[in-house]
Amino acid sequence: MSTDHQQIEGLPPNFGILLRRPFQAIVQAVDTRLAAAGHQAIRPAHGAVFQFIDGEGTRVSVLAERAQVTKQSMAELVTHLEAHGYVERVPDPTDRRAKLVRLTERGWAAVPVALAAIADLTAQWRAQLGAARFDSLRAALAELNDLL
Repeated sequence: MSTDHQQIEGLPPNFGILLRRPFQAIVQAVDTRLAAAGHQAIRPAHGAVFQFIDGEGTRVSVLAERAQVTKQSMAELVTHLEAHGYVERVPDPTDRRAKLVRLTERGWAAVPVALAAIADLTAQWRAQLGAARFDSLRAALAELNDLL
């Protein structure tokens, strides 16, 4: 049996596992970079908020749907980020009974830190695999995502 515990001997690695490891590496790189920049309150789970929030704000229910988590789980993530000054809840101009979650100045300041971590890791992988192979892999994954 492989050291990966998820691979059955004699079978090729599960495609999901092949996608998981690079994703986990990105999550770790972002987490490390955010912590080093003073954003220790942002944990990997909070990526579900940052990835799916619109510039003008987004309802918790929409964030939950986009992230494929329960509304209660998303509300907990938002509450944590709000308590640490990364997001705020404001009235939805289209429905005053509803609230939009939007990034604060502090929240926006974390975005380029995370994006830089992703860019640096991506550049490293591109150098390791070679530009042509990496670009081909990226194009194939983009196409697969479009199909899904």
